[in-house]
Amino acid sequence: MGIPIRELAGRAAALGRGEAVAPLATPVREVNRVAGELGAASASLGEREAALRRSEERFRLAATAYQGAVYDLDPATGRVERTAGIEAITGVGAEACEPTVEWWRERIHPDDAERAWGAIARAVEGGVGRYDVEYRVAHADGRFVRVRDTALVVRDAGGRPVRVVGSAVDVTARRQTEAALRANEARLRAILGTVPVGVVIAEAPSGRIVEGNKEAERVFGHPVLPSPDAESYREWVAHHPDGRRVEAAEYPLSRVVRGGEEHAELEVLYLRGDEREAWVRLVAAPIRDEAGRTVGGVVACLDVDREKRAEAGLRRLNGELESRVAERTAERDRMWRLSTDLMVVARFDRTIVAVNPAWTALLGWTEGELVGESLTGLVHPDDVERTLAEAGKLSRGLTTLRFENRYRHKDGSCRWLSWTAVPAGGFVHGVGRDITAERAAQAELAEAQEQLRQAQKMEAVGQLTGGVAHDFNNLLQVVLGSLDLLRRRVPDADERTRRSIQGATEAAKRGAVLTARLLAFSRRQTLDPKPVEPNKLVAGMSDLLRRSLGEAVRIETVLAGGLWRACADPNQLENAILNLAVNARDAMPEAGGKLTIETANAHLDERYAREHADVPAGQYVMIAVSDTGTGMSPEVASKAFEPFFTTKDVGQGTGLGLSQVYGFVRQSGGHVKIYSEPGEGTTVKIYLPRLHGAAEAAGARGGAESDRTLPLPNGEGETVLVVEDEENVRRFTTEALRDLGYRVLEAGGAAAALRLLDAHGAEVDLLFTDVVMPEANGRKLADEALRRRPGLKVLFTTGYSRNAIIHNGALDPGVQLIGKPFTVEELAAKLRAVLGRRERQAASAGR
Repeated sequence: MGIPIRELAGRAAALGRGEAVAPLATPVREVNRVAGELGAASASLGEREAALRRSEERFRLAATAYQGAVYDLDPATGRVERTAGIEAITGVGAEACEPTVEWWRERIHPDDAERAWGAIARAVEGGVGRYDVEYRVAHADGRFVRVRDTALVVRDAGGRPVRVVGSAVDVTARRQTEAALRANEARLRAILGTVPVGVVIAEAPSGRIVEGNKEAERVFGHPVLPSPDAESYREWVAHHPDGRRVEAAEYPLSRVVRGGEEHAELEVLYLRGDEREAWVRLVAAPIRDEAGRTVGGVVACLDVDREKRAEAGLRRLNGELESRVAERTAERDRMWRLSTDLMVVARFDRTIVAVNPAWTALLGWTEGELVGESLTGLVHPDDVERTLAEAGKLSRGLTTLRFENRYRHKDGSCRWLSWTAVPAGGFVHGVGRDITAERAAQAELAEAQEQLRQAQKMEAVGQLTGGVAHDFNNLLQVVLGSLDLLRRRVPDADERTRRSIQGATEAAKRGAVLTARLLAFSRRQTLDPKPVEPNKLVAGMSDLLRRSLGEAVRIETVLAGGLWRACADPNQLENAILNLAVNARDAMPEAGGKLTIETANAHLDERYAREHADVPAGQYVMIAVSDTGTGMSPEVASKAFEPFFTTKDVGQGTGLGLSQVYGFVRQSGGHVKIYSEPGEGTTVKIYLPRLHGAAEAAGARGGAESDRTLPLPNGEGETVLVVEDEENVRRFTTEALRDLGYRVLEAGGAAAALRLLDAHGAEVDLLFTDVVMPEANGRKLADEALRRRPGLKVLFTTGYSRNAIIHNGALDPGVQLIGKPFTVEELAAKLRAVLGRRERQAASAGR
């Protein structure tokens, strides 16, 4: 073309501005040619623009449909264009997002920023060309979203980055799903590793085994075979119960992954890896996806070898069991017929259905008389309510064990029964055992235990009162002895002084009587047992009793002929009878009443001894004192022997009368019993052991009489070693002895006494020692003194013996004792008796 395009363009522009342009000197042919070429070029450009618009529309639609955000980054300016998907990731709309790369960088989690931006920088600046990185980005609601950022770096001809086009996708849910899947897989592996069942898992439809746990390996005896498909199951060696080899397609796992069965089960005799055959139960089920398609199968492998072999053993025993059942049935029938225990079958309404023959033997009722009657019809009226309550428990399905009640015998008597019963099959099955004798024995045992408890209580109280009496006797010794010394030293005192001394002396003597009663109860008094004929003793007390009881009380004696003798202290026995008589008088109204004293021979048998724990069986002499007074309740009678217990008004009794009787009788080896009812009077029976033989009597009587015939002179200068731990008692004793004409050495204990004995040698004529002392008791001291000084005379004194020199109420042979409190006259008499007796014995030995 002749005219340059540039010129044509200039002229066209001038025309467009309205300027006058000279006509082109161009032939029409060339103009048409240019116009044609321009038209063709214009058409081609329009087509390209339309294609570009269509491409951009398709990209826009694709970006809109894309789940993530598409971005276009200019590396030079840092400006970014983002699609609307950015809002789903950040919670900020595309129009509100800053179109800069820094806005995005600030939203990256601090812990991920360095790693994420480093990957992007390496791709953009290092020439990698693309990047793919995951990191967390802040959401507008405060949480962080995990995104996967993938981009392509576009470079110019010089290799410089001119554009970065990429996408960011929210992969939070995907990663959580993957984590949950991993956790589920871990749990499944943990379960497979711990369940006591073998488990094998296979894919479908191939049947390839993908998993097996340790228990499966234990069941099979070898590792799970890595079978590639169901056909390879033929490598497993197993047989049906009938001996046939199990084919690959017959295994339950193959049947669910290949055959489409919902449930497949098979028991096989499997050849284990250790060459041992074992029974295994295989139970398989398909594994399906959400669409219901079978994607795999799982089989449970159960070791049932022991169970199967046990079943075989049970089958072998079945015949034996049937015969045994028949034998047991016959045995049960025999037990029903021959048992001595009651057996009953009843309905829940207590109607009797069947009873065994024992009902006739034990209660006298026949089966015909009982069937159809109520089970409670024969129950004792006092036990009916309890029996109905127990029957109610049975109807609720509970079991009865050892339920006790009374059933009426046909003769009208009652028997105690102990029941065991169970509900079964709509009936109550019960067994009743006769426990009448056992109940009686239990009652006797309870009575014996109560007697033992009472005896132990009385023993404990006795020890307490004995200790109190000992200390009180020491005090009374000082008081009574000092008064006696005072009276002797002032014989010319005026009348008023003598009355005061006499009054104090009498009071001290009454105190001594009180302590004597305490010692009697505690069985620590010193007795002088002799053969006693109770009939003569009671007859000799008639005047004393009449004076003590008064004319309002009638006295009657019933004395048995041929009465045995007893061995007891006659004075204490008289005191005991007198105490009982005075108590009887006080229990009778002012109008008086009747007092009866009775004697008899008695034999207490083994049964009585069992009922009274402290009484040995044997022959006794019984003395009973009965009155027609007001009587006592059981509660009062149980406490009557306790010291200081009294029903009398204050000031009218000490509460020691009956306790003294109790202590004396028990110390004498006997037994005392109270029989009383309110309004019916009281009887107290004393049982003293029968005395056998006459030699003992003569010896006892002779020893007692010799003491009373000895003279009572003062001392003649003899030396007495006094041993007493109580200083006041020792002071009185030494003063009294000096007043009586004796030389005195004194010691406060055994050790000091032995030192004095060694120092003074033969000067000491008599050892006068207390029995109860803290260092060593008087008996041990006397034994040691006699070892050092054979022939030394010894006199003991005590207010409480503690069995040191007294056993069973009597002095040991050869022992001389003066009890506390004693007067000067009693001390003088006893000393002279001991010294004089020894002198006569020595003289007799010399002849």
